[in-house]
Amino acid sequence: MKAAVIPGINAAWELREVPTPVPGPGEVLVRVAACGMCVNDVDATRGYIPFPSFEPAITGHEPVGTVVELGPGVTSRQVGDVVGTTWIRGTCGRCDYCRLELPLSGQAAFNCAAPTSTGFTVQGGHAEYLAVAARETVLIPDGLAPELAAPVLCAGYTALSALRAGEPAPGERVAVLGIGALGHLAVQFARAAGFETIAITSSPDKRDLAVDLGAAHVVGSGAELREIGGADVVLVTAPSYAAASESLQGLRVNGRLVLAGIDGAEPFTIPPAVQYPFFAQRNRIIGATHDDPRYLREALDLVAAGAVTPMVEVFPAEQVQDAVEKVGKREVRFRAVITY
Repeated sequence: MKAAVIPGINAAWELREVPTPVPGPGEVLVRVAACGMCVNDVDATRGYIPFPSFEPAITGHEPVGTVVELGPGVTSRQVGDVVGTTWIRGTCGRCDYCRLELPLSGQAAFNCAAPTSTGFTVQGGHAEYLAVAARETVLIPDGLAPELAAPVLCAGYTALSALRAGEPAPGERVAVLGIGALGHLAVQFARAAGFETIAITSSPDKRDLAVDLGAAHVVGSGAELREIGGADVVLVTAPSYAAASESLQGLRVNGRLVLAGIDGAEPFTIPPAVQYPFFAQRNRIIGATHDDPRYLREALDLVAAGAVTPMVEVFPAEQVQDAVEKVGKREVRFRAVITY
């Protein structure tokens, strides 16, 4: 099969012929149609996060495709099913974290002793075929194009998990900091859920787009958010903890700040100017990742229904390195998807 192989850290991705995987007991073989490219895929290439621990190094944790073969013992999937799989597919089942019997989620990446991580500990989806345990797949709703389904498996999953983690109540306001791969989806999810939604962006060229996505208001900072009455929930989808800290100014009483974007360079802090309001108002800071498989299914259904539409740039496999370079420069609006 053809696969996008990463020869080494800081090396260009190469489209190579590699052995096609064979589905083992409990597994299905998926003919990949599309796989989203996450910035973490690119960061692994650069050595910012752990490089894939297998050879050939094939990353990609947003794959969508059709089941073409069943391994022994598979009954929950059929040939012809369109499925996807996510970043964290499984756990070791033996460590202290696993003994908590929590739903499979992104928490396992940092708590399980040996998680199964698509594209990092096992082959990822940037290839024509992928062997994956049937129980580690999710059915894609009928009629949903693979190019639109793929970004939901990570970016969409994270965005909706962040919204759910903030627990907005009827009548509350939701603000989204950062209109990018996660943020453009978070605005749509919040609006689809019926919340008055505010976009926070420092990019003038994204203001009109934020309104088109469903934002009732667009502001440039937490201070401006406070001026228009604040928000009960702020979803931080931008990779800037400095901006996240500044946005605390816009939190209302009992407000919740949800960190879904990760800043690898700066620590998150509560600025001195907002420390007293933060404690006096009983504000909370919450982390969010892929928090519950039910949220993934909900996100896919919302996209399939047309209530939310990922904005994607599609690249054929032969142009995968072009996609890597655009994603690395933050030039994609808003999710790169590679077709195989």
